[in-house]
Amino acid sequence: MKDTNRNTESNFLSFGEDRREACTPPSEGLGEAILKTHPCFNKEAKGEYARVHLPVAPLCNIQCNYCKRGFDCVNESRPGVTSEVLSPEQALAYTIRLKEKMPHLSVVGIAGPGDPFANPIQTMTTLRLIRKEFPEMVLCLSTNGLNVLPYIEELKELNVSHVTVTLNGTESETLSKIYKWVRFEKRGYFGKQGAEILLKNQMEAIRALKGVGFIVKVNTIVVPGINDDKVGEIAAAMKEMGVDVMNTIPLYPVEGTPFAEVEEPSSAFMKEVRKEVRKHLPPMTHCSRCRADAVGLLGQDDPEAKRILSEVSCLSVNMDESRPNVAVASYEGLLVNQHLGEATQLFIFRETPNGYKMLEQRPTPKPGAGNSRWKELGEVIDDCRALLVGGIGPSPSSILGRSGIKIVEMTGLIDDGLDAVYKGKELKTLKKADVFKCGAECSGKGTGCG
Repeated sequence: MKDTNRNTESNFLSFGEDRREACTPPSEGLGEAILKTHPCFNKEAKGEYARVHLPVAPLCNIQCNYCKRGFDCVNESRPGVTSEVLSPEQALAYTIRLKEKMPHLSVVGIAGPGDPFANPIQTMTTLRLIRKEFPEMVLCLSTNGLNVLPYIEELKELNVSHVTVTLNGTESETLSKIYKWVRFEKRGYFGKQGAEILLKNQMEAIRALKGVGFIVKVNTIVVPGINDDKVGEIAAAMKEMGVDVMNTIPLYPVEGTPFAEVEEPSSAFMKEVRKEVRKHLPPMTHCSRCRADAVGLLGQDDPEAKRILSEVSCLSVNMDESRPNVAVASYEGLLVNQHLGEATQLFIFRETPNGYKMLEQRPTPKPGAGNSRWKELGEVIDDCRALLVGGIGPSPSSILGRSGIKIVEMTGLIDDGLDAVYKGKELKTLKKADVFKCGAECSGKGTGCG
């Protein structure tokens, strides 16, 4: 398709030309309430039910040629932009205040400003906190799909019902023109190799999500001259995989990106694109290109919520005083430098008026018991509010997180990690360690390392 009818009017609020389409997905068994109250999946809900995107995921594991993640960009309305980045505890406090202000808030989502699963600990901790406080809230995620697979079981247990995957093509040749790089399992990939890795993981994620009953929406960014003539093929492939809804979004040229000079598709052109989609899947016709901190009715963000977001971002959220201690995975008791899977003991610290005190060295459960090892470990350190660890697999992260223990994955001085937990100080060394004795191959399944 070539765009021969450029329209200078704003496109991203003009997708609703066919009001007979409510975009209610065909998934069954999820309850009418869930289907009716998500404004992104049901057009009829957009003027009645509010949603909030919690900006707890600042990092991304891919670089799109159309994306420039921004912070404190109050005048921009597009994905990747937020005024603040919140911790999971701040996100919970923010949601509580929003719910008091807007009782019609029905949906809590995480959509960045990076990717939720490039920040899995922050994402999963936030979802656990929200689900515990709001059992009836609809939870959803928007992701590039690269690293979803290890967390699908946990997402299902948390009753996350809707997942959006941004899929811009079904051929690596096309995708290699859209993505600058892909980072997967601690390695960076470029060009066609990166595109192949991304596509493989996206397809596996979508199959797995549909296999266990998630409502799945696919977002496709329409880039003239690159994938604008591939949308029908994408829709056909997604229909075969059981996807419920497809949202085609016109490229929004962003200054400072490789696609800054690419012309934005017009409304007339996008109407033709959606006709192609309609042959295969229900098209979403009311997308608002939401920010990573969007809140309120779709297309009508609440201005007062921005003030609340700013206030909450400055809060030091109190931890549970019934859990005064912090567990640390360390070889010698000075540095956080050990992968949890190989730790035979944990150092237990507590803050005292005279500084931090190491109380004891506590044995960890023996490997070989699968996930029950991590459940037992949760009981062993149930007096700890946090675990400082050099590396951790997805299974122990999810299981320990369910017990309310904050996972801090880092390398560096133990005192720096304790300052982050007890005093809320910024932890600049927060990252996965690059090298462990057990290596990056640790599965986190509790069966031992090496």
